[in-house]
Amino acid sequence: MNMSVCPATHKASFRGYLRQRVVERLPALAEFVMVGGDAEDLRGEIGRLNDRLGRDTVDVCFAGVGENCHLAFNDPPADFTIEDPYIVVALDEACRRQQLGEGWFENFDAVPQRAVSMGIRQTMKSRKIILSVPDVRKAEAVRHAAQGPVSPEFPASILQQHADATLHLDLASASLLG
Repeated sequence: MNMSVCPATHKASFRGYLRQRVVERLPALAEFVMVGGDAEDLRGEIGRLNDRLGRDTVDVCFAGVGENCHLAFNDPPADFTIEDPYIVVALDEACRRQQLGEGWFENFDAVPQRAVSMGIRQTMKSRKIILSVPDVRKAEAVRHAAQGPVSPEFPASILQQHADATLHLDLASASLLG
């Protein structure tokens, strides 16, 4: 499992999460393009995704903010200049420890070292970005993302430059906002 993201059936799979909590509940949804991060031909899968986004616009991007302020697994320091819509990213130790701490994996060695992620520039091209960022463990990241300077050291801070990005926070994750 360390070569790419989890299969859709794994409890840590974001595509499985979205399928169960969004796609299956919206039968009128015209289309939802899933990322096959566990594809045998990962380069081919990224090519498929990149070709697809070359002719379409992302209406809504659902993304995550990590404890290290990553945006969609673009760990710090994130590359704000990559033009490719989808990329393979290396997960840093903080990100991998978060995945373990959240109970997604049995041990640290089981946490993938890489993931397929939408690049920062592509994320910012989305018409709307929706993020749900719960828990006190993410309060510092939320503060950096919402109120700190825009910096590759705090990748989610780039969202300050998006016209329609929404952070959904609980009281704990919003606790350090001033």
